[in-house]
Amino acid sequence: MTPTVIFLLQFAMSLFVFSLIAAWYVAPWLARLSAAAALSILLLPHAFRHIGMSFMVPNLNNSGLPEAFATSASYGDLLSAFLAIAALLALRWRSVAALPLVWGFNILGTLDLANALRQAEAIDYFGPTWFIPTFFVPVLLVTHVMIFARLLRADGPKTVSA
Repeated sequence: MTPTVIFLLQFAMSLFVFSLIAAWYVAPWLARLSAAAALSILLLPHAFRHIGMSFMVPNLNNSGLPEAFATSASYGDLLSAFLAIAALLALRWRSVAALPLVWGFNILGTLDLANALRQAEAIDYFGPTWFIPTFFVPVLLVTHVMIFARLLRADGPKTVSA
């Protein structure tokens, strides 16, 4: 198998397994929580998106990693992490800015991941950072979908107070 096929297989399997975990265990549990609590839990993995800065560390990637990929993925993840943390704090403090921050984060964070995933030419150069897109990104994608679902629920949060 080529590295691209292996990458796609690992990515797809991780996405599938995390989707099952979300559907079978996480979503039913979150449904019993307030909007603020559920959204906070779903935002937590995104607070660690600073790990994406690893793409800019030369010794962690094979030489040849496209600079455009490394830069956009790294800074997109860092911005997403800051927005996720800001949304977490706003939810915790019951700020009126909480919902706009969650929406803004979720839209930007999803677009950032879509931008990174479309750059398949980077796959052969990930080196040890391979685990980020094959393990961590599927978690992020699943939680993005769950955040959108919670925000769009018919009885969805008009406010995010507990």
